[in-house]
Amino acid sequence: METAILNTPLGFTQIEGNENGIASITVFDEDLQSDIVPEVLQDAVYQLQEYFEGKRTSFDLTLNPQGTDFQKRVWTALQQIPYGKTTSYLELSKTLGDVKAIRAVAAANGKNPLWIVIPCHRVIGSNGDLTGYAGGLHRKKWLLNHESPVKQQSLF
Repeated sequence: METAILNTPLGFTQIEGNENGIASITVFDEDLQSDIVPEVLQDAVYQLQEYFEGKRTSFDLTLNPQGTDFQKRVWTALQQIPYGKTTSYLELSKTLGDVKAIRAVAAANGKNPLWIVIPCHRVIGSNGDLTGYAGGLHRKKWLLNHESPVKQQSLF
């Protein structure tokens, strides 16, 4: 498994993958410096940089997340949430065909190994609240604001 580190506005991002695809993308607060980007991860680094620069709204990467079949179904459904849009855990459960699976869907969402690329940050509570996020609610809020089609203007 190859590793690359990318400094982002939200912390240091560790990308892991190989010729079979990207296995994980994780954000950390601590400084994880590395200038080496293995060839197999260069496209992922480039696409994430474009995302943070506001130049990319979708990703075209080979993904290889490890999880249960159910988790993979949830992660596939997450990838259908358009950039700049949100959905609720309840709606996601309905999309997957079982409204009673809301807790399992939320748990699978929390186990998402591919930060940003599988956009679990786009899932909110039914009442519009920013509910749990493994990367921290401050990051979820930043990501949703970054993707919002309505940008807040500064008065000064």
